[in-house]
Amino acid sequence: MLYSLFEYLKNAGIDIPGGGMFSYVTFRAIFALVASLVVSCWFGSHFIDMLKKRNISETQRDVKLDPFGVTKKGVPTMGGVIIIVAILIPCLLIGDLKNVYMWLMLITTIILGVIGFADDYIKTFKGNKDGLNGWLKVAGQLALGLIVGLTLRYSPQVVINEKVETRIENNTEIVVKTPDVKSTRTTIPFFKNHNLNYSEMFGWLGETNKYKAGWIFFVLLTLFIVTAVSNGSNLNDGMDGMAAGNSAIIGVTLGILAYVSSNVVTASHFDLMYVPGSQEVVIYLAAFVGALIGFLWFNSYPAQIFMGDTGSLTIGGIIAVAALCIHKELLLPILCGVFLVESLSVICQRFYYKLGKRKGVHQRIWKRTPIHDHYRTSMEQVLKADPTSTVKFHGNDNKLQFETKITLRTWIISIGLAALTILTLKIR
Repeated sequence: MLYSLFEYLKNAGIDIPGGGMFSYVTFRAIFALVASLVVSCWFGSHFIDMLKKRNISETQRDVKLDPFGVTKKGVPTMGGVIIIVAILIPCLLIGDLKNVYMWLMLITTIILGVIGFADDYIKTFKGNKDGLNGWLKVAGQLALGLIVGLTLRYSPQVVINEKVETRIENNTEIVVKTPDVKSTRTTIPFFKNHNLNYSEMFGWLGETNKYKAGWIFFVLLTLFIVTAVSNGSNLNDGMDGMAAGNSAIIGVTLGILAYVSSNVVTASHFDLMYVPGSQEVVIYLAAFVGALIGFLWFNSYPAQIFMGDTGSLTIGGIIAVAALCIHKELLLPILCGVFLVESLSVICQRFYYKLGKRKGVHQRIWKRTPIHDHYRTSMEQVLKADPTSTVKFHGNDNKLQFETKITLRTWIISIGLAALTILTLKIR
C-alpha cells in the first residue's frame, strides 16, 4: 500500500520528504525486517495470552516422554499464525502488489497456512492426534505446486537474462545484457558459466517439442520441490526453536541470493542470471526472517508456544517457492540439508521397519525418527513402547543430549550449509 502510494505521488509530481526511500530495495527490506519483528513480538504476546485463556494446546505433545523429565503440558500451539500475520502485514504495506513474485509468495503463505491450520484445528479441537488426512495435505501441496509452476510458465513478468556484463567507459558504468527471455534455465552449483536448461534434457524430441517437454518437467519438478521441502520443514519442527532457527538461516541465505539475482551489477559480478522483478522476493524474505526471529522470542527453550503445522508447513513451502522464483532450486539440497536428512531418516526407518515385519521382527535403524529425536530417546523408552524391538544404532543411553544442545547443533550445521551455498557462487 505504502509502496503504491508513494509511487503514485512520485508519478504525479508530488514530492513528499522521505517518500523516495520506498523506491530502494535495501530500505524496504530493512523496513520489512524490523516491521515483521515488531509485529511478531507484539501480536505474539497477545495471541499466546488468548490461547492460554482458552486452554488451546496440542494434546499429542502432552504425553510425549522426555528422558530428562521435561514436560510440555499445556503449551499452546498454532503459533504459525504469529509468523503468517507478521509476514503479511509488512509485505502488504511496502511490497509491490503488481509484482508476480510477491503474489506467488503471498499465495503460498495463505494456502499452506490454511492447510496447516486445518491440521492443527483437528488435532486440538477434535482430539484427533493424526490431524488432517495425509493425502489431503499432499493434495493441497501439489495444488500449490501446480499454481506456482503454471504461473512461472505463463506469466509475462517471469523472464530471465542469462548473461549480464558490466564495463566502464569514460568513467561511466555500461551494462551489456542479452534479451530477457522466458526460460527453463536454473543455476547449477559449483559449475562456472553453466546453467542447466531443462529443455536441453529433451533435445532428442526435436527443437519444438523439447521446449514443451522442458516446461512440463519444470512444473512436475515444482510439485515435487514444494511438497518435499514443506514436509521436510514439518519434520524438523520437533524441538523448541529448531525449525524457526533453521528456517531463519535459510531465509537469510535465500534473501542474499535473491538480492544478487535482482541486481544487474551484482548478477554480473557473480556471473549469475539476472531475474528482473525478483527484488520483491528480497522484501518478502526480509519479512519472513523478521517474523521467525520474533517468533523465536516465544518459541526458544522453554517454549511458550509451538508453531504447529500452521507454521512448519508454511515456512517449508515459502522456502521452496522463493528458491524456484530466483531459479536456485538445485541449491536446496545443500541449503536445506537439515530438512533433507530429517526426511531421509523417516523414509529409511519406515522402509527398514516394514522390511523387518515381513520377516516377523520389529527392527529399527534409529531409536526414533526424525533423526533429532534419536539423540534424546533412551532404549528404555523404545522397549517400553515395543518390547520386541531391535535398534541397529542404539548408541549409549548415558550420552543422551538435551533438547537445547541438539537444537543449537542443527543451527550450527545450517549456518555451515548456508555458507557453503553462498560459496557456490564463487567456487565454480
